[in-house]
Amino acid sequence: MPSVADSVILLHGLARSERSMQKLEKALLEQGYCVQNVSYESTRNNVARLAEQAIGPALAACAETGRVHFVTHSLGGILVRQYLRNHQIGNLGRVVMLGPPNKGSEVIDKLRDFPGFYFVHGDAGLELGTGATSVPNKLGGADFDLGIIAGTRSVNLFLSNMIPGTDDGKVSVENTKLEGMRDHLEMEVTHTFMMRNDKVIDQVIHYLQTGKFKRG
Repeated sequence: MPSVADSVILLHGLARSERSMQKLEKALLEQGYCVQNVSYESTRNNVARLAEQAIGPALAACAETGRVHFVTHSLGGILVRQYLRNHQIGNLGRVVMLGPPNKGSEVIDKLRDFPGFYFVHGDAGLELGTGATSVPNKLGGADFDLGIIAGTRSVNLFLSNMIPGTDDGKVSVENTKLEGMRDHLEMEVTHTFMMRNDKVIDQVIHYLQTGKFKRG
């Protein structure tokens, strides 16, 4: 069990809300963590501004706690990387990323000019490709305690056909990886629903408590 003073900041993915992280929030509360399930308007700004808007206030709410951990889905992981590029968090604990586009996603490359794409995904969505304008590819490796879970199951063959290798319907397994990560685990889950999967939640908690994922 963690110290009762430990906190976890949850950051949802692109075009989602804090409701997508509620099952994970409940499980972490049951483990004794203080939880900040952050709501931010992911389609209303770019990655740099979203990182400041979402993470700064959440950290202020955890000011009187011990260690502060992060658990993120998709874009949420890129926000943590962006924030840590410009700020130091003295009591930073562990970070678990679920399906992060750490090297971008080919889906963005292929669909960015498709009518309606910008309206749905906004500036941040356009920044998650794999090319020269990709924000994730400019942020460098991890110099913090990081575990990553990648999904290997897709229910969207249209999108998966745009992605080389094994993928979760939005991001390839390869593109979830990040230099400096402590552990990486592949699970048979989809990008859209991995944060609600009981086995994924169990792995998240195990990593927060031990610094590694369960195997065997």
